[in-house]
Amino acid sequence: MKAREVVDVVTDGRTFTVAPDQLLSTGDGWIPAGEATGSVVAWTPPRTLCRTRPTIRPGYEFGYLVGATCAEGTVGKNYASLIVNDEGFAAKYAQCLTTATGLPARLEPVTRPSGFLQCDIPGFRVRVVSSYLADVLRQYAGGDAHHMRQGFPRVVMKDLATFEGFLDGYADGDGFRHKHWHGRTVTSANVPFLAELATIIGARFTPLTGKASQLVVTDRWQRRGTFVAEDRPLHLVERQPVTVSEVRPRTATGAKPFTLCTYALAPHPGFLVNGHLVRAPG
Repeated sequence: MKAREVVDVVTDGRTFTVAPDQLLSTGDGWIPAGEATGSVVAWTPPRTLCRTRPTIRPGYEFGYLVGATCAEGTVGKNYASLIVNDEGFAAKYAQCLTTATGLPARLEPVTRPSGFLQCDIPGFRVRVVSSYLADVLRQYAGGDAHHMRQGFPRVVMKDLATFEGFLDGYADGDGFRHKHWHGRTVTSANVPFLAELATIIGARFTPLTGKASQLVVTDRWQRRGTFVAEDRPLHLVERQPVTVSEVRPRTATGAKPFTLCTYALAPHPGFLVNGHLVRAPG
């Protein structure tokens, strides 16, 4: 299609050129590009579109993966890892990760410094390189996987099996089982995290000032009837909002007009232009 008039749409440092009546996806519906200044539009980083997307399977193993990661794991830009002293814990984490995501995971013997012993001690590492897994784990934790800033991952409320896996994974990482009665104690300095967990299991929780707090989880917590299943997305929500900072009209000079392309798609009419969700007018 030939046109004499186009607009350059600028969003957070990215620029793309479309017809003035090209529709952009916003929180308030579809609006013409020529009228989009100041609007918040949907955008997906184009480089992430070609990466492998593992299928996340709910269940005990998925819950264990999330719980252990919240307690002892590290989520980097494009990887997730766990480094612990207990070989059995690391082996179970690797098995649950593979079952829940289909990604291959294996144990590696490593050494790491001990501040208490003032020497290197042996340990085991599980590390999986996957930017998708790293992003979705951050999504579960509210966008920040840092142990002191992570939010409670409500995705583990999918069902009781998933939640029990979460409790086991978290307790294996930052807790212990009592020897003389049926229950566990989990520890964290992230008070909002423990407070939300306490509400879910119907337990009393008193945070400590200036040091890590503890929450007792009895094995009979289900009898309290406080657990309510929630349907949260397991997959990564890759679309994110960006603001249109400027719309610059351009007019073709001379005899040569602009050449514009459009697409007729079904059943979903939207497509991406430089990662921005658009659709044909009309």
